[in-house]
This record gives sequence, structure tokens and C-alpha cells, in this order.
Amino acid sequence: MVGYGPAAHRLVEALLQRGFDGRITVIGEEPRPAYDRVALTSYLSGVSAEDLSYPVPEQAVVRLGSRVTGIDRQARVVTVEGGAREPYDVLVLATGSAPFVPPVPGAEHAYVYRTIDDLDAIRLAAKEAADGVVVGGGLLGLEAADALRSLGLRTHIVEMSPWLMPRQVDEGGGSVLKAHIEELGLSVHAGAGVQEIVTDDKGQVAGLRKPDGTIIDAQVVVFSAGIRPRDELARASGLEVGERGGIVVDSAMRTSDPDIYAIGECALSGGMIYGLVGPCFTMAEVAADRILGGGAGFEGADMSTKLKLLGVEVAQFGAMTGALDVTYMDPVAGVYKRLFISDDAQTLLGGICVGDASPYTSLRSFVGKPLPAPPSDLLFTGGGAQLELPDDAQVCSCNNVSAGAVRSAIADHGCADVPGIKACTRAGTTCGSCVPMLKQLLEKSGVEVSKNLCEHFAYSRAELFDIVRVRGITTFSELIAAHGDGRGCDICKPAVASILASLHNGHVLDGEMATLQDTNDRFLANIQKNGTYSVVPRIPGGEITPDKLIVIGEVARDFGLYTKITGGQRIDLFGASVDQLPEIWRRLVDAGFESGHAYGKALRTVKSCVGSTWCRYGVQDSVGLAIELELRYRGLRSPHKLKSAVSGCARECAEARSKDFGIIATEQGWNLYVGGNGGFKPRHADLLAGDLSTEELLRTIDRFLMFYIRTADRLQRTAAWVESLDGGLDYLRSVIIDDSLGICADLDAHMSQHVATYQDEWRATLEDPEKLSRFVSFVNAPGVPDPSIVFATERGQIKPVVLS
Repeated sequence: MVGYGPAAHRLVEALLQRGFDGRITVIGEEPRPAYDRVALTSYLSGVSAEDLSYPVPEQAVVRLGSRVTGIDRQARVVTVEGGAREPYDVLVLATGSAPFVPPVPGAEHAYVYRTIDDLDAIRLAAKEAADGVVVGGGLLGLEAADALRSLGLRTHIVEMSPWLMPRQVDEGGGSVLKAHIEELGLSVHAGAGVQEIVTDDKGQVAGLRKPDGTIIDAQVVVFSAGIRPRDELARASGLEVGERGGIVVDSAMRTSDPDIYAIGECALSGGMIYGLVGPCFTMAEVAADRILGGGAGFEGADMSTKLKLLGVEVAQFGAMTGALDVTYMDPVAGVYKRLFISDDAQTLLGGICVGDASPYTSLRSFVGKPLPAPPSDLLFTGGGAQLELPDDAQVCSCNNVSAGAVRSAIADHGCADVPGIKACTRAGTTCGSCVPMLKQLLEKSGVEVSKNLCEHFAYSRAELFDIVRVRGITTFSELIAAHGDGRGCDICKPAVASILASLHNGHVLDGEMATLQDTNDRFLANIQKNGTYSVVPRIPGGEITPDKLIVIGEVARDFGLYTKITGGQRIDLFGASVDQLPEIWRRLVDAGFESGHAYGKALRTVKSCVGSTWCRYGVQDSVGLAIELELRYRGLRSPHKLKSAVSGCARECAEARSKDFGIIATEQGWNLYVGGNGGFKPRHADLLAGDLSTEELLRTIDRFLMFYIRTADRLQRTAAWVESLDGGLDYLRSVIIDDSLGICADLDAHMSQHVATYQDEWRATLEDPEKLSRFVSFVNAPGVPDPSIVFATERGQIKPVVLS
């Protein structure tokens, strides 16, 4: 295979999934494996190249940084730069496309927006610039403009057509889109071309001259004016190419040589080059099927698109013309919708949405079919959200998943949530725009997914939280008497205990609260597999004085505890019996330590690198911020444990994007990422907000945590919670940043109350004889050690031996 982009990677996966056991050799020109180009812009927001990269299949031989220079079709061999020769039985060309750069004077000084290396070059240039211009107002052009804006440049967009995104929207939609973009501070020059790139006397870019002579000041110019298929290798080897470029293929993705296939943006199928990820993935699946003797065919693809550019929803489906049309435009709200219908007003032909793309997913499925309702109803009453999609309706265009396939995943494979559907069908795993429709199909499937906390409460955890908060309930007994049934269980008791602790911040061992806790909270320590407990003092941000280190060492030595530095920059002491816990903690508390809450569903750690204090790359004080965050949120009880980290620069040494909330320093402030974790299904966090001041950062985290605590299910981690929100990250952003629900003041007050009333649980326990009375191994024989606990020695430290 020549080329290693997303389409090539999908082909390798498809071959292996179909049982191919031969040799697959992939030769890629870029120095890195295939990566997600749909999410390319996120690279400038702190997402690493590794995060974007697809895992390299172990069964394939992948050669990176290698360019194929020739194909010998008779000998069935390709030549690699440097002279190496690679034989083939079947050759697949997945050479992709190259950006089109207009032949204007000075174009050699401009940048293109295509690869990670391109973005590295743009980011470097932006550090010395104040103004930038993007030539091209299509999909990728607007992404490039957003990237320049995120890098702090005053940004202009130059588009030759009279309006933006001319291939996706009409003039009315383009005008609404232009208004949205200009509200963000970008300047749009529609109906304008490029005469030359202007340079100063030092040869540095100084601006862009339009044909009317006007010069736009700019130190960075980026061309995003379309693509051209990379067909030079095919052309040189005598394969048939199109008049305007592209490797000609048939419906099996075969070229004019039956042993050579072409897929992706280099392939010309039915006279068309497909530049969207969905059709390219379908080509890969067809080629894999045909290579292995199947009969699949590529007969074109739906070019409908739904995306969000610069915060604006844009969607287009079907035809952009029709005998009749129904148009709605609200310039104040920035909404434009238009449906095209047949001359008998019976058939839906297509549609355009700008500012509100809610009709897209449902209506796209009815293109070429009878209108399922009056056009006005489809546009203005939920966008057809209640329509029953036919099984052949495409739900996920990126991975070509139909509504029928989703229903089959639910009915035949037992998928009862969106993550399950994603794993089974791949729907929603690329751009994610179809996730709301997956939720709708799940809700309409008839699968009964109870949200009840347990048999004793006919409410979800979030509903119980609101009941307790609104009615001022302070005990489990009061709650179950008024709103539950029975005496409770080991599911509802700890959950309610967490709710009460979150709302009232009382000690978890006070009165009735003590009876609700599970084993760990009952003794303020984590039980280990041999029945002993761990002791984990809080070390905010991983910063500790030598004197405190000495105290920990002395305690570990005196009580014979196994000592381990954790991945969260703390020191864990293992092997303590229940009766030893108060003695150990008295010495630690006297030395200034607090409970690290390693036993609770609460904030565990805020990890940090050394930041600008010591590191030559650091741009902000990550240690200081990590300490501030850990002290602010210590003891905060939540549906699941919480972890955080702060990295002092984009090198990300604290691994902030694997945390429930992580912070990465920028030269302008802090980027906040949420919804990551290292649990059973590891997930990188997503960027919630960028370049925040410390004050803005704290306020946003406060609201994020409090909204999570109020609305998440029992034991639901932040990653799953964010995915479960209807609207995902955009909805979360609207609630806690834009205050769309009007609850931010309440969330702020709730966090302020937590910070003001925090108490160290171990210090309070040591000061209360009643609480201390719980810490005995045997109630009828206090002070007697548990004979079932035995230790051996390994690597100079104790280890548990569990007696059978």
C-alpha cells in the first residue's frame, strides 16, 4: 500500500477483520502513522500527534518517512526513494491529495493547512506575527481561520466566491454564516481574489494584495483553496487518470491495471473526487472486500455534511436546488434554514441549515422520498426529531452506519447505551455529530433501561440529589421514609451518604452517616487484599518538604509499612491494621499532613510538572496552580473519584489530558480539558475552554465539578457523564460558561460553601473519642492483632501473604 492516511489505515483494518493472513506492507511518506485529519485543528489546542494517531496494526509492516518513486507493473514491484524495491501481488494507491496553491507571486512564502507538519510551521510563524490571512472560505479554510484565531492572530478570510462555503450553502446561508464569523472578530472578504503575496525588503511576508489593489496586512498567509489528487505516481506508471486529475477506478476501486487499486482522495470514481472521510472509508471497505474475493461495489456516496465551524452549526443534505423551496431566516438569532422540494410538493430533494442544524439527521434520511410532514413542521417543530427513520437511513456518514445497523446493535447485541453502540457499530467514533441521533434511536428502541438507583428508590441519583437539596433533607432515614421503600442496601446507602456529604460537607462518621459508608469510608482508609489498610496523606501538587518526608519515613519504619510512590505524586503506606490507623494518623496530623481521601469517591490528586519555576520550557507556574486546586477541592465528595493534573507547557509532562479535569499552560493563560480518565475504557479529555486567566479557570472548574456532582449517575465517571449529556461538550459549555440554564450562581455558591466548611476528616476523628472507638480489630478483644494477617519480605519491604 502506498500512502498511510486514514483511508489506508481503514483498509488495513478491514483486511484484518475479514481474516486476511498474508503480508501487508504500508509505505507512508509522512514521518508518523496515520492520524485523524478530521480532528487536525485540535492539535493546535494541545492535543498531541500521538493522541491523533491511529494504532499501528501489529500484523502490518509499516515504513514511515519513505516515498515511493516508481511502479514496475510488469515485474509487480515498487521502488522506494533510495533504491529499495518492494514486490506486490496487489498494490493499493492511497496517495491522497495535495493543497492547491494559486500561481501568484510570493506564493512560495505562504503556508498550507494539510498535515501536522504544516500546523507546526504555522504555529511557529504565528509567534512572530500579529495578523493572518486564510485564502479559501470552504470547510478547511474556516478551520484554518479558527486555528489562526486560536493562535492569537487578527484573522482575515479571503474567498473568491460571493459567499462562504459555496459548495455547502447558498447565498442566504452564506450571509448568516458571515455574520456569525464576523461577530467573533474575524474579517471576511467575499468575492475577492489574490493578486500577490506582498513581502518587505527583508523578504518577510507583509500582506496580501487583492486584485483591486487593496492590501490586507498579514505576516502569515495560509492557502486553503481546494485540493488536487496526488496522481503523479499513477500517471508516470501509465495508469488511466482523469482529464482534471485523479486515478480512474471502477466500482470495485480497481484502476486500469486489475492488480492495482486506488482509494481515498486520489481516486476518481464516477468522474468525481471525494474529499470527505465517509466516502473514503467506504472505498477502503469495498477494496478490502474485493481483494479478498467479495462482490462489494462503490456506487458513489452521500455528500451531505453536518459540522460546527467557529462555533456555528452548518449542515447541507441532498440537492441545493428544487422547483419549490421553503425558507426561514432569522438574522437576529443567526438562523437560516431552507428545504428544497419537488414541483408537486410531495418529495424532499435537499436542505440547508446554518445556525441550527437540528433538522439535519432526520431529514437527510428522507431525501428522494415523500415528505414525512408539512415542511413548516419539519423546520420549526424540532426539525423532525420525532420522525421514525427507515432502516436504510444513514445515521453515521463517516463510518457508513445505517439506522437499521444501530437498531440491530440494540436488539441483537444487547447495546443499552451510546458507548455500547459506538463499540459495536463504529457510529459516532469519528466526528461525533451523529451521537444525538444514536441517543434518539436508543430511546425509541423499546429497551427498558431503568434509571432507578436501586430497588429502594424509584429515582436516579441526580433526582435524589435534587430532592435532598430542595427539601433540605439531612439524613438517610428521613429520605427513605419520605421518598423510598424498605431499609436500604449497599448500593443506595453509600450513594446517599455521598449526596449528603456533597451538600452539607459533614463528617462521614457523624451519627447515622457512619452506618451508610462502605468499608473504605468506614475506616477512612483503603482495605487491601490481605485485610490491612493503606495510609495516604495528602501531598498537594506533589510538593513536600524534607521534614515531612522524614516523618513519613519514620512512620513507615516504626509501623513496618510497605512504602510506594504513586503515579499521582503521593506516598502510599501499606500494611496497617485497623487499630494502628489512629496512631499512625496522629503522628502524620501532628506533622501537618491531612487525609488524602484515597478511600473516598472524592478528589484524589492534582498532579503537576515543575512548571516555569524550574523547567526551561515552562510558561506558567503549574506547581502553584496544582496546589491551589488540590487545596480548593480536597474532600469534595462526588459520584466517582476525581483526578486532575496541571502541565506547565504543551509538552504535557503531567499527563493532564488523561484526567477528569486537566489544565495545560499556554502563553496567554490556561487551557482546560475535561472528561478524561484512565479507567477501564481510557479516554483523553476534551478542550472545554482555552487561554483562561486563573480566575476564569477556577470559576469554570467550580461549575464543572458541581454540575457533575448534581447530575451524574452513581459511580459514573466524568468521561461517561460528558458523553451522556444531550449535546455533549457544547451543551456543557453552554451551561457552565454561557449560563444557559441560569444555575451558575447557584453552582458558584455551592462550591464556595464547600471551600468554607472543609474539615480534615482524620484530624476531626482524632479529636472525637466516639469516632476513635470504631478502630479496633476485634470488638471483644481490643489490641489483639488479627492472626490471619501475615507478611513476607521482598525487595527489602514487606508484602502480604494471604492464608488459605
